[in-house]
Amino acid sequence: MTTLGTPLSSHATKVMLLGSGELGKEVLIALQRLGVETIAVDRYDNAPGQQVAHHARTITMSDPAQLKALIEAERPHLVVPEIEAIATPMLEELEAAGTVRVIPTARAARLTMDREGIRVLAAETLGLPTSPYKFCNSLEELQAAIDAGIGYPCIVKPVMSSSGKGQSKIDGPADVKKAWDYAMAGGRVSHGRVIVEGFIDFDYEITQLTVRAVGADGQITTSFCDPIGHVQVSGDYVESWQPHPMHPAALEKSRQIAKAVTDNLGGQGLFGVELFVKGEKVWFSEVSPRPHDTGLVTLCTQHQSEFELHARAILGLPVDTSLRNPGASAVIYGGVEAQGIVFDGVEEALRVPGTDLRLFGKPESFVKRRMGVALARAENVDAARANAKLAASKVRPRVA
Repeated sequence: MTTLGTPLSSHATKVMLLGSGELGKEVLIALQRLGVETIAVDRYDNAPGQQVAHHARTITMSDPAQLKALIEAERPHLVVPEIEAIATPMLEELEAAGTVRVIPTARAARLTMDREGIRVLAAETLGLPTSPYKFCNSLEELQAAIDAGIGYPCIVKPVMSSSGKGQSKIDGPADVKKAWDYAMAGGRVSHGRVIVEGFIDFDYEITQLTVRAVGADGQITTSFCDPIGHVQVSGDYVESWQPHPMHPAALEKSRQIAKAVTDNLGGQGLFGVELFVKGEKVWFSEVSPRPHDTGLVTLCTQHQSEFELHARAILGLPVDTSLRNPGASAVIYGGVEAQGIVFDGVEEALRVPGTDLRLFGKPESFVKRRMGVALARAENVDAARANAKLAASKVRPRVA
């Protein structure tokens, strides 16, 4: 039985988010609607989630001493990692000592914080189908791995990065050094290590949102949202839609793979499982133990968005993964390098039928930084995608 306290009282239920970008912001809002006291942590001041939380804290989350000091000072009931660059061994230490409960678990946070841990778990421990891959510590090892069997084309990614940063496709020998340099520049933490993956000839890729929550019998149950289709450019999501049509056998296989991975990771919460699909064949790609950027579409498609599902699941509350209507999302990029930008065209965007906007409130814009998203609901996915892209195109960020 879950008992929730009153914020800012001695009985408050306190949740700390490590990472407070646009996804964390929506989780914080969902938690606050349930009367939870929230602490938003990020590496820079005035991050989106810090603007709506009860408390804002700025630290270097990859520094074990800073992380430990903050958690011991705040004493939250739950710590919810929302990014990869966190001192996860310290989270494991604090969880083992009984200081705090980590979502979904400290082990899951460690395994999924870099591509190496989760790929080894999926392919070698669980025996799930994946693309061929090698881990490389140098440009020479990368070239050798390609020559020894990975072949061209292939994909190179830093072992730790997010939103496609540092990811590129190699079509031939001339691209290898450029891809290595790009990966080194794009990693969250300077590991000097990459994964190179053989290219899979897939029809499409999906995100299978998977929720581990407490059922009516008090046991953990697994439930699934309708599959989310998405388009990525250089590994970065630019649009998504739900539901994505799938062959029933491929959908069943996707959910079997998602359940195998999330059962192993354990704990409670929502997971974003990325999969490649060709016909009835499915390959595991990656998993995030938290809401997924492509899942922003659920803000306009589901009865409970992925953020509400995560909040409810981590608190031990019932969840409902059902679809309300088809919908789509389209990213709004900054387009300029500046602080404190302004947005023109908002009223034009919202005149597009069935649309909504989320402007994230990031204090600094970059040309390819995600500054907002347009959402559209419609009778079918095609109409929703067209309207979401139209609405996004009408929002014009500029220097104030």
